[in-house]
Amino acid sequence: MRLEQCEVQVKGTHCPTPCHSNRALRLRLNSPPPRFVTGSTLRHVVVMAGTGAIGLVSVFAVDLANLFYISLLGQASVAAAVGFAGVVSFFQISLCIGLTIAISATVSRALGAGHRLEARRIASASMFCMSMFTLAIGIITALSLDTILAKLGATGETREFAKRYLIITCPSLPLMAIGMCCAALMRSVGDARRAMNVTLFAAIATACLDPLLIFGLHLGITGAAIANVGSRLLLAWVGWRGAVTINQMMSRVAWHSLLADIKPVLRIAGPAVLSNLATPVGSAYVTHMMAGFGTAAVAGQATIDRISPVAFGLVYALTGAIGPVIAQNLGANRPDRVRQTLWDSVLFVLVAVGIAWLLLALGQTLIVRAFSAHGLTELEVRLFCSWLAGSFVFVGFLFVANTAFNNLGYPLLSTGFNWARATLGTIPFVLLGAHYGPQGILIGQALGSVVFGLAAVVTAFRLTRLGHPERGVQIDQALPGIPSGSARAVLMEFIRRGLRR
Repeated sequence: MRLEQCEVQVKGTHCPTPCHSNRALRLRLNSPPPRFVTGSTLRHVVVMAGTGAIGLVSVFAVDLANLFYISLLGQASVAAAVGFAGVVSFFQISLCIGLTIAISATVSRALGAGHRLEARRIASASMFCMSMFTLAIGIITALSLDTILAKLGATGETREFAKRYLIITCPSLPLMAIGMCCAALMRSVGDARRAMNVTLFAAIATACLDPLLIFGLHLGITGAAIANVGSRLLLAWVGWRGAVTINQMMSRVAWHSLLADIKPVLRIAGPAVLSNLATPVGSAYVTHMMAGFGTAAVAGQATIDRISPVAFGLVYALTGAIGPVIAQNLGANRPDRVRQTLWDSVLFVLVAVGIAWLLLALGQTLIVRAFSAHGLTELEVRLFCSWLAGSFVFVGFLFVANTAFNNLGYPLLSTGFNWARATLGTIPFVLLGAHYGPQGILIGQALGSVVFGLAAVVTAFRLTRLGHPERGVQIDQALPGIPSGSARAVLMEFIRRGLRR
């Protein structure tokens, strides 16, 4: 019988459509089993988060070093400009993260169900659409910088420095999107080491280029921007090589089925992007309030914003790390392992934040000296290191809950909790705290995280309990999206029991 006319049955999955090439048949027969459906879930969480954190922390560490180099220039306006530019970049990065969450969740679930060809097709269509979308966003942002920076409260020389930085980096947003998407695809198949290398190599490139361009060629903040673009080029190349060449996670874009391929991704992408945009919205509001206390207050917040991801890199990495673990086990119909992954993630957050908080408290004097922090800037940094760093436990809880919501098929819950934290958990607390100065603003921001981090993680655990097979309610096995069918039954049951209590 000719190969094109055969029907393939692999591992209990029947394929009714004819295979069109030897390559397609080999992919079906040689596809490795899903990595996360067996073995210790705690080990999967630790390995994925640990390797993810190495790459992620390296990027944030270089960003912190970038601020250190700029602080050596001795210009407060330049340091404040980095803070304002960071807020704009945060919006763009959050957009990319939201899109990669959707792609990773959809691809991982298809892999968990044994549908590798479908996973490759979805990955290819998603990569193309993500590249086009981020290109448009980068260009629109570059053309609107005067308005954006004015709304944030940047004025005079500070605004010009921030604009100079962003006008160079914004058009390169698609490069970052490609690199992040490729890293997410490699995490989906369990290739944690190569996913780590994507960000690690980009960080090393930035670390080498920053001092050369800022001091060697005396380009200042312009040199920092050029170094950022260079690192994004390497980010995209290393990611593409790992995801496409080595792991073969993408095929040619099927134009005739492009909309159908990205449809399951879009069901998660919309809520996931909205969820991730909530955090920079809250951060922008805090920056706007800080601007009323002068450049020293904004510089202090900028320093904290760059210390936090380095100190709590394990927590930041957790979102991308546990997503594939949850999604593969959901695709394999293992709700018990989904719940265990959540418990392991909560334990991981507690340990990681506790260690980082201790190190920050003990090393705060070194941090203050390293960044030449004085006056108001020093007070903000010391307050964070001594007391407010502990609030990242609840930020981590929110990250864990968001990942669970997105991968279980309830992305709108993630959107709701994130925006509640960015609005109800930020605006009233910050407004009240502003009466006591910049330190009050930071305290108010931390208190909002406590409230909504706890509420989100409790909701995530209750949702997985409602999906217990013994209670007659199954988590929806369709590709994640807006609840339908049995998923709607789970949601209605969740609401009914919550009201009854």
